[in-house]
Formats: sequence, C-alpha cells, structure tokens
Amino acid sequence: MRERLLAAEKVKAIEWQEGQLRLLDQRRLPLEEVWSAYDSAAAVATAIAEMVVRGAPAIGISAAYGLTLALRDRLAEGGDWRAALEADYKRLADSRPTAVNLFWALNQMRERLDRLKPGEDPYAAAEAQAVSIHASDREANLTMAQYGVDVIRKHQGSPQNLLTHCNTGALATGGFGTALGVIRAAHLEGLVERVYADETRPWLQGSRLTAWELAGEGVPVTLNADSSAAHLMKSRGITWVIVGADRITANGDVANKIGTYQLAVLAMHHGVRFMVVAPSSTIDMALESGEEIPIEERAGSELLEVNGQRFAAEVDAFNPVFDVTPADLIDVIVTEKGVVERPSKAKLTALMSRKRLH
Repeated sequence: MRERLLAAEKVKAIEWQEGQLRLLDQRRLPLEEVWSAYDSAAAVATAIAEMVVRGAPAIGISAAYGLTLALRDRLAEGGDWRAALEADYKRLADSRPTAVNLFWALNQMRERLDRLKPGEDPYAAAEAQAVSIHASDREANLTMAQYGVDVIRKHQGSPQNLLTHCNTGALATGGFGTALGVIRAAHLEGLVERVYADETRPWLQGSRLTAWELAGEGVPVTLNADSSAAHLMKSRGITWVIVGADRITANGDVANKIGTYQLAVLAMHHGVRFMVVAPSSTIDMALESGEEIPIEERAGSELLEVNGQRFAAEVDAFNPVFDVTPADLIDVIVTEKGVVERPSKAKLTALMSRKRLH
C-alpha cells in the first residue's frame, strides 16, 4: 500500500531549499500556482496569519522552519541568541491561536535547542529538527491512510460515497494528507464511489483546494454547498464523513474548520459514520475538553466582501474560523499511533502512552 500511495502523490505545499522556506500560495489556487520564498521568522508568521499556508500540520512545519530562520539571524547578530529568540517564538505562536500543531512544533524546536551539546552548531541542529518534523508528518500521513482504509473496509467493503469538509490533503500537511490521505488511499483500494466536497465558506478551501487535489488525481469528486450536507446524507447514500482536526482535547472533543460540528450532528441523525484523521501532535492532553480551546475569529470582511468588493448589506459579521465537535458525536479518531473508536479520555490517554488501539 505504501508504494502505491507514494506513486499517487502529486501535490506539495512546503519546500526547504538552501536555507529558504518556499511556500505554495494557497490563496491563489486553483487559478495559478505561485511559490514564494521566505527568509525570516516575521515573514513566515505573516504568511501563516494571512493564509498563504494553512492546515494545522502545515502551519506547524512552517513555524519550525521559521524558527530556524530566526535562529540564523539571531546568531548573526551576536550576543545572547537564546534570549533574543524568545520574541521569535512568540511572533510565530501568535500567528494562529487554535491549531495546536503550531505550538507542538515550536516546543519540539525549543526542546532540541535546549539539548545542544558543547560545541554543537545551533543552526545545524535546528535545521535538522525542522526537516525531521516535516518528514515525520509525511510518514505519519501514510500510516494514517492505511489505518483509515482498514476502518472503512471493516464497516463496508463496497465502493462508498464519502463527504469531506475544508482541505486536509497534501496542501494542508507535510505531504499526502490526513483525512484526504485516507480518502486517497480508499480510492486506490476501490472503496470510493464518489467524494462530495463541501465548498467550505468563507475561504472556499473545498472548492479551490480539495476539489483541485482530488480531480488532479482522478478521484471522482463533486462539489457541494455547505448547506446541502443534510440533503446529501438523506439522498446520496453517504456512508462516512471524514474530516481533519486542528486540536483534539483529552476527552476527545475536536476543534476543526467551522461547519464540522453541524456535519457531526447531521451524521448522527442520518446514521452516517464520522471519522476524524489527525496526527498525535494534534492531541492536546493539557486541555480537558473543547470548552477550553481558544477559537480564532477573523475579520468580518471575509464574509462581507469578495476580492475587496463588498456585496453584503451594511451589517456586522460573525466569523469564527473553527467550531468544536463533542466526542460523543465521533465514531473514530485515526492517528499514526493507532485508532480510537468512540473516543474518551481513557482511550486517548492510552493512545498517547503509545498503546495501539483498534
């Protein structure tokens, strides 16, 4: 399976080349593919905040490279580089508040620098750690794809209609994808009749990114308005909703792109199974429940304007970027460490202790 998955991989969004971070500008897809180079932590933080790069794992990877760039600059300045680097940690951490992968990646970088041996090159150590975070995420996605396919096959072996939300593919990760990685793998195994992709307002990640990724790989995909999900579940034989996550709390509550919660409620009503696919770095055992997750709100202009042209009435807009799906609406969480069915604190604690759960 792994070789087939690698052969099917066509898209990437992050490159590290000769001391520069290169990002595919996802705001301009699918109309044009534009890569931009970044050589400072401030520039990377801006790219994250302005959605040049998005998706929880991709944000974390980009932040790791951003801190590597910051360290290079601090070393060149001379003086106490550790103290100076604190401002760069904060700048990157503040770029998006909800996705825990961002903080996980920055903590990984901090811990590596704290373990420097006498005479060891800090920049070389940081660069190697960032590259490792990137490569590990891609490997985790390949493992999750296999686990997810096994779950789908266990419940129904014939080709199925799947529904997904936002973008969780190679564009959102270090490569291949989380939820979309499972969907890709299921397609290779002959388990997919059709994928229905929510448009995912207001940034239209489903319309611009998910549909583009799937169509480019020959996966049958149909785009639908977010508000048509209940009708699809009722009339099109949807068997699974498969989504990613930006943060999972100790009890199994899941923060993901706004609109995920309502999909879970609808899935429960229609007897559709609900799968969350995310690396273990997304699990935040320090938070007891989803009530503690900071929910990012973005400018109302994202709802009121298109390309800077206002089309809405002169009213205020409420624009939360994420919502929280309670654990009791989730059938299964798939991670690279294993699979948790009907998530609970005890099961997630066991998972994070590296026990395999199926």
